[in-house]
Amino acid sequence: MVARAAASQFNSGHVDIRRVPYVNHAEEIREVVEEASHSPSVILFTIVLAELRETLLREASRHGITTVDIISPVISALTGISGQAPRLEPGLMRKVDREYFQRVEAIEFAVKYDDGKDPRGIMQADMVVMGVSRTGKTPLCMYLAHKQIKAANIPLVPEVKAPDELFQLAPHKLIGLTIQPGQLAGIRQERLRALGLPPNADYANNERILRELEYAKEIYQRLGCSIIDVTNKAVEETSGKVLEVFFKGERYRLEQ
Repeated sequence: MVARAAASQFNSGHVDIRRVPYVNHAEEIREVVEEASHSPSVILFTIVLAELRETLLREASRHGITTVDIISPVISALTGISGQAPRLEPGLMRKVDREYFQRVEAIEFAVKYDDGKDPRGIMQADMVVMGVSRTGKTPLCMYLAHKQIKAANIPLVPEVKAPDELFQLAPHKLIGLTIQPGQLAGIRQERLRALGLPPNADYANNERILRELEYAKEIYQRLGCSIIDVTNKAVEETSGKVLEVFFKGERYRLEQ
């Protein structure tokens, strides 16, 4: 953030910012400095281990690269007002703010396994959301990710066999979304217009929509999963119902 804020003062479009997290070894530092030496660079760092900081300063000096120590002045200031010695342990922020990183991990999971990109995510997910196209699967999964729940979503299409992995999960980990056909037709027509396509395409055809919804209903019944009607519902409302299913399932699992 400091690098981006500073770069914005110099037409940041011409500044390439590369973030290198989890630097724990001197060899990693040498590699980073070597790469930075190939073009005019400045290295901003937040290394707290003295030996690694010295390695960075030494290697950067050898290559004529300017360095900016962001964290040491702040640690020194806090040492002065607290009278306490700093722990100087790397990664403490990640340990303290575990909830934040769990949320980030869940968001990355939702992106990776969005729209059935990789069925392997089904077995790793906390929840799996299913539904026909434009029932709000992706926004729901992203909302759940902010609640630290890893959610994958699977599109249901009559011409495509549902993944076998779905039938290996407990019903409380599965959510089936449904919607009134008329509202879905309107949503799909708007989507087609946004893409510059005629709104009367088969994708928004009433018969097609009814066939898809019936197919999804058959899958839900075979799975024995919870079904949520998202007609006229905000994602927050749908998420609340999903969370009810999730936590009931978690309580059941713990009791067993």
